[in-house]
Amino acid sequence: MAGAREFPRADLVVIGAGIVGVSTALCLRKAGRDVLLIDREAPGAGASRGNAGAFAFSDVVPLATPGILRAAPKWLLDPTGPLSIPPAYLPVIAPWLLRFWRASWRDRFPRLMAAQAALMALSRAALERQIEATGGEALMLRQGQLRLWQGAGAFAARGRGYLEACRAHGIRCDLLDSPGAIAEIQPGLAPSFTHACHTPDWINTRDPLDWLHHLFAAYRARGGRFERFAARALEVEGRTVVIRGAGRDLRASGVVVAAGAWSRTLARSLGEALPLETERGYNTTLPAEAFDLRTHLTFADHGFVVSRAGGCIRVGGGVELGGLRRPPDFRRARVMLHKAARFLPGLATGEGREWMGFRPSMPDSLPVIGPSSRAPAVFHAFGHGHLGLTQAAATAEILRDLILGRRPEIDIDAFSVDRFRKEPALKHLATIASRNDLSLPDRG
Repeated sequence: MAGAREFPRADLVVIGAGIVGVSTALCLRKAGRDVLLIDREAPGAGASRGNAGAFAFSDVVPLATPGILRAAPKWLLDPTGPLSIPPAYLPVIAPWLLRFWRASWRDRFPRLMAAQAALMALSRAALERQIEATGGEALMLRQGQLRLWQGAGAFAARGRGYLEACRAHGIRCDLLDSPGAIAEIQPGLAPSFTHACHTPDWINTRDPLDWLHHLFAAYRARGGRFERFAARALEVEGRTVVIRGAGRDLRASGVVVAAGAWSRTLARSLGEALPLETERGYNTTLPAEAFDLRTHLTFADHGFVVSRAGGCIRVGGGVELGGLRRPPDFRRARVMLHKAARFLPGLATGEGREWMGFRPSMPDSLPVIGPSSRAPAVFHAFGHGHLGLTQAAATAEILRDLILGRRPEIDIDAFSVDRFRKEPALKHLATIASRNDLSLPDRG
């Protein structure tokens, strides 16, 4: 770029100072590599700042489950439902939705769940290594989780699969089948919640932003560098990767793209068209005394959670597929808060702070982790959806191994940047969808 000012050359540049980027930078620095972490904002300014703070290792079931599109219209028509798509955004997101539907077919779903489960198992072990290496135990809450259903029918339809998936993959999960049994762990729930899965090994961080700052401090203490730099495009010149910015460039031997929902633009500059979309998640943070919360609560059929974060009570979740440019619609946060007040009759809902964050999501629920198909010196680490905090430590270890020329601990083929090239053309999927052949996913 003519006239562009250049920073000194770096060995490895990690783009994105969210939880995935910071974890990756720290892991590479511990391995002895020269690392420069860059972001257009301060570390943790994005989705890492205000999420629920959960390490959801038991969430091994991908979002695109067989038959999910039968439920989606009902959710979309329900203003209090867990899914929202602004009508004006439907034409934009239609290709992503077709791929999401394809991921739910029974010929693909078992492989996706196996890959997710393998990544979750590595994520749990990697987090414990990260906690020990950085002295981070004081920032953890080990209080378990209750995943709740209203009535035996709801549990049979949607909860039993979760219970069986947990047990199949070695995750401790106990069935509670009465309000009394549930109340022994979490008093104060509405009696309509009759069934719950209790995962006692579930972990939360006391505050997701504090945890990120803790890891960032460990990175800096090891000599890691940070620079405010808005990366706009990537180019390859021989063995050098050029990171284009606004009037200035940065050159590196290798680059990790961990820019969350903004990663698609950087991948596209290399000629990679990836189906990365943006889940917009909402929450409300209430004072600590708003409720006597003793464990993480997941209201599975309603798409939100209640957790402790930053010494407060946080009510949030839901999925709004609306891209990066639309202004926040905080009605989504208020819907969840209103439901939480009904489900937790003692919840004090005054003095709440509303927030919205962007989650980078791939249609098959799996992140992209691995080398670029166009530039061997560029590695991708994005698309974790609502599981970025959960899978950050494992993603960092995988990238470290790849960059050091070692075999990762798990098979990463399912996370390849090229995986969507192998599926039927979108035109073919669109033809099937136009015939309303939505029974196809259940044919085996």
